[in-house]
Amino acid sequence: MANNMYKIGVDVGGTNTDAVVLDQYDQVISAIKSPTTSDVQSGIFNSIKKVLDLSEVNVKDIAYVSLGTTHATNAIIRRKDLSKVAIVRICLPAGKGVLPMAGWDESLVQAIGGKSFLIHGGFEYDGRPLSDELLNYEECLEIFKEVREEGYDSIAVSSIFSPAKDLHEKEFARLAHEYLGEDFPVTLSSEIGSLGLLERENSAILNASVVAVAKKAANGLVEALEHLGITSKVFFAQNDGTLMSLEHAIKYPVLTIGSGPTNSTRGAAYLSNLKDCIVADIGGTSTDVGILVNGFPRQSALAVEVGGVLTNFRMPDLISIGLGGGSIVTVAGDDIKIGPDSVGYQIKEKAICFGGEILTATDIAVAAGVAEIDDPSCDPTRLNSLDPSLVTKAMDKIEKMVLEACEKIKTSPDPLPIVLVGGGSVIMPAESKSVELIKPEHFGCANALGAAIADASGEVDGLWPMEDKTREEIIQTAKALAIEKAISMGAKQDTTQIVDLEAVPLSYLPGNVLRVKAKAAGALQL
Repeated sequence: MANNMYKIGVDVGGTNTDAVVLDQYDQVISAIKSPTTSDVQSGIFNSIKKVLDLSEVNVKDIAYVSLGTTHATNAIIRRKDLSKVAIVRICLPAGKGVLPMAGWDESLVQAIGGKSFLIHGGFEYDGRPLSDELLNYEECLEIFKEVREEGYDSIAVSSIFSPAKDLHEKEFARLAHEYLGEDFPVTLSSEIGSLGLLERENSAILNASVVAVAKKAANGLVEALEHLGITSKVFFAQNDGTLMSLEHAIKYPVLTIGSGPTNSTRGAAYLSNLKDCIVADIGGTSTDVGILVNGFPRQSALAVEVGGVLTNFRMPDLISIGLGGGSIVTVAGDDIKIGPDSVGYQIKEKAICFGGEILTATDIAVAAGVAEIDDPSCDPTRLNSLDPSLVTKAMDKIEKMVLEACEKIKTSPDPLPIVLVGGGSVIMPAESKSVELIKPEHFGCANALGAAIADASGEVDGLWPMEDKTREEIIQTAKALAIEKAISMGAKQDTTQIVDLEAVPLSYLPGNVLRVKAKAAGALQL
């Protein structure tokens, strides 16, 4: 990146849309919080305009804009604006015991309007075909005819063991584009999920259902940036702490789900200069606790539920609790309850310190002298009537709730520092007798900062027979593929390196098989 070039990072949360401008040394030039709007798009536009005005940076000096967005998440949760999806499973004569979308919430099935097609094909874990080496073209053409006649918007295709051999998925996509047009959206499960067929298929269906939403959001963002005079590159934050191009985000928007907590974790690592730590991101309504390993968020090893559907695409390992700056505090006898109900974005209207009538966690922190709110409408004297013993008990409970969540996410008894970020972290003290707490400068914009500094990455997850190769040869092959994939995603070759590696022998499969997961990451090539 040339001198005097700046980055803009934006993160869309449930309460606020945060934005930062960084210089070429990744130092914060300006940061703002702007209310998230119901259409999301307006909030993004407002936040970028405000942060640019504050920074006084010339828009011609912007190197790129990176965005962590909730468009895909909101569409799935609200069952709104979803595409009509044709679901293709390449599996016969096997794989017909449990049909696609089994166990899904009926409201989501109706919103997607999906129909399932099972055709011959797929492979064993070692690449042997289940049926024939090539797809049955007649079966494919029958599907394409129905897709066109019935007005399907998108196709999700999954093949047995496609992460090990994706030949049939790619061949199906090639035929679909020949018949339906080059721009027709086709989601390949091998591009986003891992080995398990049902969870990988679920991930592909969800992705196919939000492709149109992502395309609309991406086009809207580009138009908004052009309106501001910004013509630089645009990237989207993924849920593994790295970035993807605008084109890839339109193709695989499901990878943006969960990017908010990931951005916060990466931002916390940068602000604290730590590679291994626990991160507590405290917002207006909830607290997300994650763990940082070698500079990247630890990924969940379990199937993750999205909109009520089990998936197996990568997601950060998180513990979420209903505690934030707007959490409502209630007293019943000697018991104090904090959250999960919250005044959320209405804190400036509802909280007592702002002139409202509802006791919140922020009121408690202000009364205890832990939080100092730099806002002329906040008057701490409004809290003078609070019982000091109530304030002490409530502060103890806030600290206990956060520290308990941090303890649960650990997999080792070894102590780890806890980095507090997010606008709501004003409710936590900066020190604790039992653990090392760090509240870095600019803690309130860690999420937007994490989006701005993220790298590009590539990942492989495959099964390799060990009949002709040694364990080390297989691992080196997986590493090379991951690095090659990261470079293809925009990483600079000289900065790309392996950041995560797992190699596990699968004794339950015949043929002495090794499963290797490798992830590489590197700075963006601009």
